[in-house]
Amino acid sequence: MENRTFFIETYGCQMNFADSEIVNSILAERGLSHAEEPETADVIFINTCSIRDNAERRVWDRLKYFRSVRRNRRKEGKDQVVGVLGCMAERIREKFLEKEKLVDLVVGPDAYRDIPRLLDEVTDGRKAVNVLLSLEETYADITPVRTTGNGVSAFVSIMRGCDNMCSFCVVPFTRGRERSRDAESILGEIRDLSERGYKEVTLLGQNVNSYSAEGVSFADLMYRASLIDPEMRIRFSTSHPKDFPDDLLRVIHEQNNICKYIHIPAQSGNSDVLKRMRRPYTREGYLSLIDNMRTLIPDVSLSTDIITGFCGETEEQHQDTMSLMANVEYDLAYMFAYSERERTLAHRKYEDDIPEEVKKRRLSEIIEQQMAIQEKNNLKEIGERHLVLVEGTSKRSDEQLCGRTDTNKMVIFDRKDFEPGDYVEVEITGSSSATLRARPVKKSSITEFYNQTVTA
Repeated sequence: MENRTFFIETYGCQMNFADSEIVNSILAERGLSHAEEPETADVIFINTCSIRDNAERRVWDRLKYFRSVRRNRRKEGKDQVVGVLGCMAERIREKFLEKEKLVDLVVGPDAYRDIPRLLDEVTDGRKAVNVLLSLEETYADITPVRTTGNGVSAFVSIMRGCDNMCSFCVVPFTRGRERSRDAESILGEIRDLSERGYKEVTLLGQNVNSYSAEGVSFADLMYRASLIDPEMRIRFSTSHPKDFPDDLLRVIHEQNNICKYIHIPAQSGNSDVLKRMRRPYTREGYLSLIDNMRTLIPDVSLSTDIITGFCGETEEQHQDTMSLMANVEYDLAYMFAYSERERTLAHRKYEDDIPEEVKKRRLSEIIEQQMAIQEKNNLKEIGERHLVLVEGTSKRSDEQLCGRTDTNKMVIFDRKDFEPGDYVEVEITGSSSATLRARPVKKSSITEFYNQTVTA
């Protein structure tokens, strides 16, 4: 297997990107090296997402492109293996291997350790597959190899799978039952990242609130993570409204290096729709949680997920979602029209009865409202000072840098002599619905910035 190269193209959630880094490590251990472009790789993997139909269509388009790449390589006397990883691999493996015949191997999220053996099997037109789900696999002993990113921020997976069984979601079927990684392996990975100069980590799980390993809760884990390096920011994603403990909110408020940003998916603003979605909270309960968050963390920034056009959603229920979003005034929202997924409870029990044109119109309405809310929220930032972690060069100009505030808002400011990985105190001078513009004040640190804030 030595002297072969591989390329991984990743789609979907942050968890998929973290998984790709695990696969990087497994393949590097077996002597494969990373290729910069898929066209030059001996092995191509696509790490896939099944959460929505649009994500799957993009994968099919890429696989058809890679088929043409392989044909061109074969004309040059070079072979190429194409494989599919992740959620689509588990969900529709037969279609990949038998109907479309676009791939050589299919590997589910819990079978990445088996990739080297599967690659050995793929010879002379043979196919290979392992999509078995596990009750134990967490990849805790594998150190991810990060071949992408800016060297400033990193993802750390703390758990796998999901037990929530929301009626619209295929994740429990593609990623299996929930299991938590042991705390010491997580903290060890964070220490390693700190020693290597990373300034921010995001702890990942389908529902981080329910993390539990050997008596360590998620609040305990966050507190212990925050003590490793006071100059390293800690973020997390994703949380569930059903079990958000007050002790976690207190830890977020008290520790300066834990970001005051919470992604808290609502999905709908109507209690009847939430019940059909198998979301175990009501509209009133959700709004009560938001009030509690803002009481315990006055400067918290909130984002959410919204699905419009779910089975049986009436116009009145759609308006309830609009009003919930207007009430909360999220700083960011990920908004989607409902996309039916096979194997889910909604697919088995309910009719996908909202016409596509109605879904699109409702989605446009919530997007338009949300953009107006974000624009209003960002206008309030003008004149405020924030500590920004520089991520890199702005997309619009090499003379400007971009980075995020503690509250996860993107800020653009003049480069001067700052570098990626620097903390820069800035004063906000302008805004749009998506970004803030700022005047850089000085290079700073988390400790210095918050000490002067308290003093002021």
